[in-house]
Amino acid sequence: MQNVNSWRSVAAATGRADRAAAEAGVRRAYRTAGLAEPARIIWAASPRAAVGTVEKLTDAGRSVREEVRTRPWADERRRMYDELGPAGWSALWSATGAQLWETTAALAERIRAGVVADLAPRPQDAAAVRLVLLDAVLGQHDAAWLAAFDGHGDRLTGLAEVARNAGWWWPYEQAVVITERPDVLHRDEAGRLDHGEGPALAYGDGFALHAWRGMPVPAAFLEELSSLTPERIRGEENAELRRVMLEYYGYDRYLSESGAEPVHRDETGILWRIALDGDEDVVMVEVVNSTPEPDGTYRAYWLRVPPTTRTAKDGVAWTFGLEGAAYAPVRQT
Repeated sequence: MQNVNSWRSVAAATGRADRAAAEAGVRRAYRTAGLAEPARIIWAASPRAAVGTVEKLTDAGRSVREEVRTRPWADERRRMYDELGPAGWSALWSATGAQLWETTAALAERIRAGVVADLAPRPQDAAAVRLVLLDAVLGQHDAAWLAAFDGHGDRLTGLAEVARNAGWWWPYEQAVVITERPDVLHRDEAGRLDHGEGPALAYGDGFALHAWRGMPVPAAFLEELSSLTPERIRGEENAELRRVMLEYYGYDRYLSESGAEPVHRDETGILWRIALDGDEDVVMVEVVNSTPEPDGTYRAYWLRVPPTTRTAKDGVAWTFGLEGAAYAPVRQT
């Protein structure tokens, strides 16, 4: 677990790269691959800036990503698989890389999409940018598979040294372009990019991604969240952005301030419903905790339930994974 946590920290690292250590790792990776060390190592502030730098390179030679990254990884995976057997390899991956794979792969894909969006606003320009991105080694965002091989040999040591000390990098015969790590990274408990008060991911040159619970949102959209009103929420035509607004504003507050009317009451609580154009209804059950607060008041809770819910009891039962007819609490809590 300590190994996994160490690589989890690598994947989430922010702040200035250790350039000397990263460059030493690059040179070691080239030597391990049987290549001459690159004549030039060029630093870029972000993956976006690196793509621009790569496009302007002259006399860099061909990409050697295959020799430096792809082939060593494949050979080491085959060696470990043969050594451990199918069950042993599966157990190793489950205990190491699998725990980091989903979040790091998603983050890397978001960065790629952000670079393409910034550098290729016209669809016909996107292919050229994507081709440059295919030459990248992901540095810190290769943490998942590097975790699986950590401590099992030294063939990937150079790649690991770069990953621990820098961001993405592009290896060519005569030159390497290598990036700084991000300055800012905000994620939710599920590991998704998430920040309501600025960029969720930002590099020193201004390249940034904005997101709310994993969903990409425009920067200008986040700026208006603090001044939302029910009218503004209802007026948003994009259903996905409207959901973000509702989550930020609070479903209970929105229902209360929208003049919503209860559609059903029973002994379990009150069912509320409000229709949204182009989206499913917002349906919530209001329940009151039977245990008083220290000041003697009884706190109300709002539970979002499926839009097909027709009674308050059905809604409360759904939160327990039950059908309404089977739900009969001895005491409401």
